[in-house]
Amino acid sequence: MNYFDRFAIPHPSPAIYASMVAIGLTVIAIVAGLTYFKKWGYLWREWLTTVDHKRIGIMYLISALLMLFRGGVDAIMMRAQTAVPENTLLDAQHYNEVFTTHGVVMIIFMAMPFIYALMNFVVPLQIGARDVAFPRLNALSFWLFFMGAMLFNISFVIGGSPDAGWTSYFPLAGNDFSQSVGTNYYMLSIQIAGIGTLISGINFITTILKMRAPGMTLMKMPMFTWTAFITNVIVVFAFPVLTIALLLGTMDRLFGANFFTTTNGGMDMLWANLFWVWGHPEVYILILPAFGIYSEVISTFARRNLYGYKSMVGSIVIISFFSFLVWTHHFFTMGQGPLTNSIFSITTMAIAIPTGIKIFNWILTMWKGKIKFTVPMLYAVGFIPIFTIGGVTGVMLGMASADYQYHNTMFLVAHFHYTIIPGVVFAMLAGLTYWWPKMFGFMLNERIGKWAFWFIAISFNVTFFPMFFTGLDGQARRMYTYSEATGFGPLNLLSFIGAVGLAVGFALIVYNVYYSTRYASRNISSDPWDARTLEWATHSPVPAYNFATIPEVNSIEAFWDQKKKGHGLFKDHIEKIHMPNNTGGPFIMSCIFFVWGFSFVFSMWIPAILTTIGIFACMAYRSFEKDDGHYISVKEVEDTENKLRGVS
Repeated sequence: MNYFDRFAIPHPSPAIYASMVAIGLTVIAIVAGLTYFKKWGYLWREWLTTVDHKRIGIMYLISALLMLFRGGVDAIMMRAQTAVPENTLLDAQHYNEVFTTHGVVMIIFMAMPFIYALMNFVVPLQIGARDVAFPRLNALSFWLFFMGAMLFNISFVIGGSPDAGWTSYFPLAGNDFSQSVGTNYYMLSIQIAGIGTLISGINFITTILKMRAPGMTLMKMPMFTWTAFITNVIVVFAFPVLTIALLLGTMDRLFGANFFTTTNGGMDMLWANLFWVWGHPEVYILILPAFGIYSEVISTFARRNLYGYKSMVGSIVIISFFSFLVWTHHFFTMGQGPLTNSIFSITTMAIAIPTGIKIFNWILTMWKGKIKFTVPMLYAVGFIPIFTIGGVTGVMLGMASADYQYHNTMFLVAHFHYTIIPGVVFAMLAGLTYWWPKMFGFMLNERIGKWAFWFIAISFNVTFFPMFFTGLDGQARRMYTYSEATGFGPLNLLSFIGAVGLAVGFALIVYNVYYSTRYASRNISSDPWDARTLEWATHSPVPAYNFATIPEVNSIEAFWDQKKKGHGLFKDHIEKIHMPNNTGGPFIMSCIFFVWGFSFVFSMWIPAILTTIGIFACMAYRSFEKDDGHYISVKEVEDTENKLRGVS
């Protein structure tokens, strides 16, 4: 009985029991389907063991969309709970768990993999490379992220979800106030996923610096590749801070250390500093790739080269520098004194300048352009005014004295979503629609896509704009209920209606994928958007080797110049192509990491020790393994090229 008590949910509810049943039935259905259709071998050969950056990108994409659904359900539950005064849909404990998991899932397990999905698929193509620099490490990065996400997501059916907020501030996250294993899940699942992200950062920096096509200097790289490069530089500097913070927090909880306690020499504010030294650069880890996507989309559909290329690059570099100098604005109200508050207030406002430069560059790119309002362009254009509202309210929050009124209210919640949703979610949907034909060889339906955009854009404002007013009126964030006398009810109900509209918009995107998969034409060109960068110079879908011959770049928009000016891009001579072999090592090692994390969550020391040995054994095996990859012969390349061109 004690064995089962260890894994019991401390605060069960009918919804959690229903989730347990749903998870069990889903697992049974997947196993039965793979067995019935005899797809176990295909799954292992083509996906679980792949090192192809394109397939890894697609797996990141699938994971991100699943987490978007999970985080979206949490969001609907929160808005439903606060839709009317004194609601009893969720009690205080379950509301704490829901908003904690919503924040972690959306930031760590939805937005991050969405970004790396597009980076993995697009960056090697944009720089004319065959793959990333370290294909096996790339596979390990994905599987570590995936296992971290799965570890976090089983928490609400085994042991209980974390409930100390997505920032998990101490001492609330300590054993005294969070006695269940939920916060252990938080520490260890993000740790595992974060190691994968750090590996990706190193991998993409190396790829971009060392594997660009001949002639592609840094100042000839596409803007999305530039933003990916700077983003991964931030990752390499910021994520080790999170790694150490999570390690110290885990030691506090499991071994009785006192790094973040309020007694015995501990300092709870140390966690807040370490968390936000990572956390605010994390905002720009999310935003900068989105800026790169908007640059590609706006340039393509305005039919003009990007205005102010050098100033765009410069502003990205400046943003990355300032992102590490603003973290203290997250706790202006915690008593660090007027001098510190003043310094960080200035840096907070200063970071708006390079961001504003980018806004003007996009507007000037569209100025006198022949704009085509495709679905990606709608998201890009819609982003500008909505994100500007987020920026203006960010300046308001950046005034330290005024922040005392705004900080712990729904005003801050509205501001955050006015930056992250247009700045990340809109961009990811724009990028997904834009690069979908390159990924899968067919277009998403434009009519359904436009309906989805308008539902999402309008419903987003209906959901979050009322929060500015309720926040200014004093509605505190993180509160699970309120009295009718406060007068918050009507605007909160309006916010819930907007959340339902958002759900409809995302449901339309799912329907669009289904509809287009069944009915869209596969007879499309490799360049259906008449785009400007190198990824559109190869076939759709992309062959395993990406390019039959490596392109030679002579300008910022080499592919556009080839189409419009006849500049040569490829040699006619095809040679055999060296490619890495698939391997099951990263998947197996990540499974061991999953068990390792689960063992530490429940302080099961024998499995923890055995899995630690297993992790080092995997690394040792790889150190002595001899694997020289394989070659694709000239005939195979020619046959593939002829088939993709439709030549019999």
